[in-house]
Amino acid sequence: MNLDVTQELLNSLYWISLVAVVVSSASGVLKAGFRKFDLFGVVIIAITTGLGGGSLRDMLLDIDVFWIQDQIFFIVSLASALIIFIGARFVSISPKFFLIPDAAGLAAFSIAGTMVALTAGAPWLVASFMGVITGTMGGVFRDLLCNETPIVFKSPLYATAAWLGALGFIALVHYEVGVVFSAIIAGLCIFITRLIAIRLNLGLPKFQLKE
Repeated sequence: MNLDVTQELLNSLYWISLVAVVVSSASGVLKAGFRKFDLFGVVIIAITTGLGGGSLRDMLLDIDVFWIQDQIFFIVSLASALIIFIGARFVSISPKFFLIPDAAGLAAFSIAGTMVALTAGAPWLVASFMGVITGTMGGVFRDLLCNETPIVFKSPLYATAAWLGALGFIALVHYEVGVVFSAIIAGLCIFITRLIAIRLNLGLPKFQLKE
């Protein structure tokens, strides 16, 4: 990867990561809120959801954990949790609404995670899978803490959409499409694919033993 592309990735990464933390934390608040957790429980779930996937990615890549290096990510995760916690007392929210910020977080974090891995020098296939880990593991931690089967293992086209989007992003950057434009296109593809899959219940074949 040439120096100009690497610099463009770094410039775009910060803001995409901030958006990802905010929307993922919001999905954690809603999931915990519908489980009737108290304020502390909601905050813990939100922070785990918003920061968990990126933390695991950074540890695997052996780089500084992003929110420890820059506490603004922790601050916006906490702020998102408190705002949604308070706002939910005044606005009626459907239990299924959390799927929308969850899909947005999946899209933003998958692209951000891929960017981080690419700038860390990971091969393209590994970088794409790091995008999947970043996009999905926060939700896995959230669901486990809520004592539920993670939706990534049972919900329509979740990790699959993330991986295809991450690969698409890498392909666009490889063919010298602008990083920001590539991120927007790939992120929207993940988000829209996820929502369509939910709507139409589209998914991969499930494991089944022959009787």
